[in-house]
Amino acid sequence: MKEHRNLRGIKPTKQELFKMKKIMAVLAMAALIFTAVPSQAFAVNTATHGKITGKTVVSGLVSLLIWPGIGQYINDNETKKNWTHAIIGLFPPFRFWSGWDGLIDRQGGRWDGKI
Repeated sequence: MKEHRNLRGIKPTKQELFKMKKIMAVLAMAALIFTAVPSQAFAVNTATHGKITGKTVVSGLVSLLIWPGIGQYINDNETKKNWTHAIIGLFPPFRFWSGWDGLIDRQGGRWDGKI
């Protein structure tokens, strides 16, 4: 049997090998589970895109620079969408999502408790 060594040339212990095998098995199982989930389990995207106007440019900038959710409010989106953007928008990557959503005046989305 071939002898295992790490990058520094040190031979791993049996416990370390067992841990590595266990991690790889868990990752393989997770990959199989996530690829086997049928697409019907996810919410249907009901979003419709509007046209970019002066109002949507302002709402996109407000959502991006000031606070996510305000731009959706300016675009007359549903209250639950405004709150979702306001809460999730606390995390930096979602500010870009909220700004883009306000810019293109996207109505609807993935709702109804399916995600």
